[in-house]
Amino acid sequence: MRVAIFTEVYLPAINGVVTHVKTLKEGLEALGHKVLIVTADSNVKKIKTSDDVMYCPAVKLKKIYNFDLASPISVDRVKKIKEFDPDIIHIHNEFGIGFSGLMISKMLKVPLVYTLHTMYDDYVYYVANKHFCRFVTSASHKYAKALANAANAITGPSKKVEEYFRNCGVKKQVTVIPNTVEVDRFRRDAADPQKVAEIKKKFGFEENDIVACFCGRMGQEKNIAVLLDYWAQTVKHDDHLKLLLIGDGPLLEEHKKQAEELHIDDMVKFAGRVEHMEIIPYYASCHLYITASLTECHSMSMLEGMSMELPVLSLRDELNADQIEEGQSGYMYRNAEEMYQHLCEFRDMPREQLEEFGRHTRQCIAAAGAEQLASNILSIYNSVIEQARQKAIAREITKRPRKTLAEKKTKSDKVKGEKKTKARVHKVKKAKKTKTEKNKDI
Repeated sequence: MRVAIFTEVYLPAINGVVTHVKTLKEGLEALGHKVLIVTADSNVKKIKTSDDVMYCPAVKLKKIYNFDLASPISVDRVKKIKEFDPDIIHIHNEFGIGFSGLMISKMLKVPLVYTLHTMYDDYVYYVANKHFCRFVTSASHKYAKALANAANAITGPSKKVEEYFRNCGVKKQVTVIPNTVEVDRFRRDAADPQKVAEIKKKFGFEENDIVACFCGRMGQEKNIAVLLDYWAQTVKHDDHLKLLLIGDGPLLEEHKKQAEELHIDDMVKFAGRVEHMEIIPYYASCHLYITASLTECHSMSMLEGMSMELPVLSLRDELNADQIEEGQSGYMYRNAEEMYQHLCEFRDMPREQLEEFGRHTRQCIAAAGAEQLASNILSIYNSVIEQARQKAIAREITKRPRKTLAEKKTKSDKVKGEKKTKARVHKVKKAKKTKTEKNKDI
């Protein structure tokens, strides 16, 4: 099968969508399929293709995640996709590149799959002030609905996607396909012990400390402010509980200031930006993964932590409740007191028991590799291709009877015309014969 995947962002950038698409590409290729990634790149002036990735010219939006935005209209892009001759087009974003994937699927009559990764209602504040949020939200819902209705199938990594589409007025079935993680790469034994020791020393982590970490963008949508408030309300300075926040973002300095004002800066450490290839020893320096975010569909950072044998403490989110097996891969908390209770439980566990908890956490997601993701998506691809084939057959069958009826009608009219002509000729002949006979009698 030949698959064209359209995504606004791809390597070398790193985020959840990039990791998902990269993992899907590797899984599909491992199963013998051909994949072309179509993405935006503000560093190229014309379309450039390298290692099965098509980089399309774009402009950089510095105020929005440094996002690269490409034009949805490109004759060269259409030409090159036509040359690739895809069996399926799969879009993972909704903007220039994603919309062009929709248009090209219609032009080439290729089935379209649409995967939604982001709950855009939680990110409206990046593009609109509070007075225009409602308008922008309404517009984004209408746009998402149009994309979903145009697709042959829609998928997402969480039940949140289904709820989002329902709020947009989409009645089409949504297939939930959980995200996967590079379990072969994210292993605790893959961490360099020397680097782990250096990180612990840098942040002042002691041997009897229990360290919980969060990895992600320091933005409003990640709810870091609530996590810091909960920590300040319950955790005591002599509890031997530490929090490591990994990541950069617009609120990084604000969160640092908040930690100082709450007098918890001795317990809360900020690592700042860490390159994805360097993240493993940071995870290995910790014992738990903690989050208060309610905007995630299925956090890739959380999955990476779980793969690194970090049990999860997550603020309870009913639509994502099935992502954590209570007591098996972590716990969910509803308030500061519950968070603190679980932190203390982990702290008071014998280290052997905590390590066993971590190993079981990894086992909970160990089967979720690239080929598993690819197999799940392939079932969607095969289904929509078969549906498209059946519809094409149905259209052909529908056309044939109409053509036959038209031919029958034409033939019938012709026969009737011939009969009428013969009748007129016969009438004329009969009239002539009668007239001749009369003349003879005279």
